[in-house]
Amino acid sequence: MTVMSTPTTTLYPARKGAAPITAEQLWAIPRVGNPVPAPDGAVVAVTVTTYDLEKNEGKGRIWLVPAKGAVTGEPRALTAAEFSSGEPAFSPDGKRLAFTRKDAKKKSQLHVMALDGGEGEKLTDLPFGCFDPKWLPDGSGIVFAAQLLRGHLTPAATAAELERREQDPVKAHITEDRVYRFWDTWLTTGEVPHLFVLDLATRKLRDLTPDSVAWFDWMDPAGRYDIAPDGSELAYEGTIIDEQRSIMRSAIFVAPITKGTAACLTPTHPSNDAAPRYSPDGKFIVYGMQHDPFFYADRVRIMAYDRTAKQSVGWIEHWDLSPSHWAFGPEGTLYLEAEQDARNNLFAWKGSGEPRRIVRGGYVGGVRAGRDGRLFYNLQTFSEAPELYACDAGGGGANALTRFTEPALAKVSLGEVRELTFDGAYGEKVQMYVILPPDYREGQRYPLVHSIHGGPHGTSADWFHFRWNAHAFAAPGYVCAQVNFQGSTSWGQDFAQRIQGAWADRPFQDVMLATDALIAAGLVDEKRMAATGGSYGGYMASWIEGHTDRFKCIVNHAGVYNTLSQYASDVTQGRHKSFGGEPWDGLEAINACNPAHAGQGFNTPMLVIHGERDYRVPVAQGLECYCVLKAKGFPGREPLGAQTPQLGAVVSRGAGLDRALLQGLRAALRDQAGAVPHLGGGAAAFQRRTATHSPSPSGTMMPASDASRLMVSLNWRIAGTSRSLGLSSNSSPKAKALSAMMSPPGRTMRRHSAR
Repeated sequence: MTVMSTPTTTLYPARKGAAPITAEQLWAIPRVGNPVPAPDGAVVAVTVTTYDLEKNEGKGRIWLVPAKGAVTGEPRALTAAEFSSGEPAFSPDGKRLAFTRKDAKKKSQLHVMALDGGEGEKLTDLPFGCFDPKWLPDGSGIVFAAQLLRGHLTPAATAAELERREQDPVKAHITEDRVYRFWDTWLTTGEVPHLFVLDLATRKLRDLTPDSVAWFDWMDPAGRYDIAPDGSELAYEGTIIDEQRSIMRSAIFVAPITKGTAACLTPTHPSNDAAPRYSPDGKFIVYGMQHDPFFYADRVRIMAYDRTAKQSVGWIEHWDLSPSHWAFGPEGTLYLEAEQDARNNLFAWKGSGEPRRIVRGGYVGGVRAGRDGRLFYNLQTFSEAPELYACDAGGGGANALTRFTEPALAKVSLGEVRELTFDGAYGEKVQMYVILPPDYREGQRYPLVHSIHGGPHGTSADWFHFRWNAHAFAAPGYVCAQVNFQGSTSWGQDFAQRIQGAWADRPFQDVMLATDALIAAGLVDEKRMAATGGSYGGYMASWIEGHTDRFKCIVNHAGVYNTLSQYASDVTQGRHKSFGGEPWDGLEAINACNPAHAGQGFNTPMLVIHGERDYRVPVAQGLECYCVLKAKGFPGREPLGAQTPQLGAVVSRGAGLDRALLQGLRAALRDQAGAVPHLGGGAAAFQRRTATHSPSPSGTMMPASDASRLMVSLNWRIAGTSRSLGLSSNSSPKAKALSAMMSPPGRTMRRHSAR
């Protein structure tokens, strides 16, 4: 009997290439950034990042892309390949470009270059570098953000303090704050962003927020401020701690460009205010507002601060969707990006009613309007990596402006992508994407790999995710399922919020019912199934471990294992809603959704991957899970070896997390004849060296499918970021790794998720 309630839709057909996609090929695909149109709309600037696995680094390069006419010309590289450059910003007259470039210390400094030729001129030498440059409307100066240290709120004082700390033999973190770490960063070191203006005539630098101790969004600090059309002031989003309510929230501030002090416009608002944008006539500051400080996926309402009346009014308050990014067109139309049905679509709002959808994803990002009214944006899908597109103000006439990723993608085979809806827990409709292997043959059953998204209030979207790439999961010959279980975003507030206080119930049932649907449809072999997930997806992997034996193996990446000890997380605000109570008044509810209490059901081999610098889901979560498995007698391999920054990577020749997961699955998901699906040259060699067998405690050899394995990172910085990736001592010491955290932009205000 099938549980499918609607027909399956084919979104993207299979595409033939030389071989299925590998992790190395993912890293060979250029990463195309968001568009920055020139004032006249003739060209668009864009940063394209490429990676060198041997050098273990990525570099950004700025390109100018012709943007007028039905057939556009070839892009032209504007910055040199040997430097890493980004964040382009055109001067108001379109003759110069401001941008950032990394110096010898890997700090991004401000540069300016003439577009008619010549080299870029370096304008700053700041201790932490700078980011997010914007021109004053008259072209006389450039505003940018730069980090300073609390208590040392000038560039010179910050530089001196950094030198003192470097010489100090004592390295310690001391705090009395509730929030003292965030994601992978200690906040006790005191970095705070300030906004500066550089006068281009005098080269004098002036701090516009000299007393500020507010933070910008740590995940994506760029785009947090805007300059008034007349150049008189700027508005910015600052993250603060409300000591009275013991919560972290963001508020909207304004600071004059000439003289005066910064002021908060939203001091009494209940939750987050974000992303201020001036209307073209300068009358309003538009921003996003949330009402519930304890539900990070609370719907975003669009508000407008009337600069004359000095009060905020609601513009878009009752829309069921939650916008994540917004920008004005020259005539005053507000363009918004918002998730809808596991896509990120583009909408237009003209002052009344609900916003109207004008571009359907895939995943639309970074929309900017040109002075001529045309819209420029980044677009990607499951089967197309991000590229730049343009359309008219109503969404018509869309055309691709770039094809940077085309040569790399032409080399690989991609499977068909399908979408279906099934009856989930309690009879609710649940959506799922299904990615078939490149050589799929109708009527044949294949191994299944569930890729369970994090959050839990996030979504498995129609995007070309460079970290959890669906085609990379399917490439070895698997069916990859991405279930948008109840609790996911993009189906409205109720759908996302209904799992609060019962984290496991509906999502677990939804994943199990999706599995039933795929078996009933004849797509997958129920004897060869795996479940994988990261963060909340890792939580669900641990929950699955203790509540069913139907899977052959499980991968738990950075997963919440113990809901009580998850209070060691960087942000505990809202945990009582997620788990159903606090440790002092809700232990029964917390324990009811705790995978650690289901250890008696742990029978399935599990790969545990965790980063030591993961402060959202601290590394002890992964260690607890692993140690319980070991205590139950699961054979495995301990992470031994010197604590070097690149301690044996999980893959040969340094790919990202996707390869680690694929290697962990191959032995478990053998076909009935015992053959292992082919992964490609480098991967197959790695499989022969490390994945087929692992030593048991007695020194004998045993199949990897019978083993649990732990991979832990060791304070690892890479590629200009400090994200975590699991490392294992069982791989080649010559292997290199590169962080795979190159995700498309997420929700503007999602700060408190499990991941």
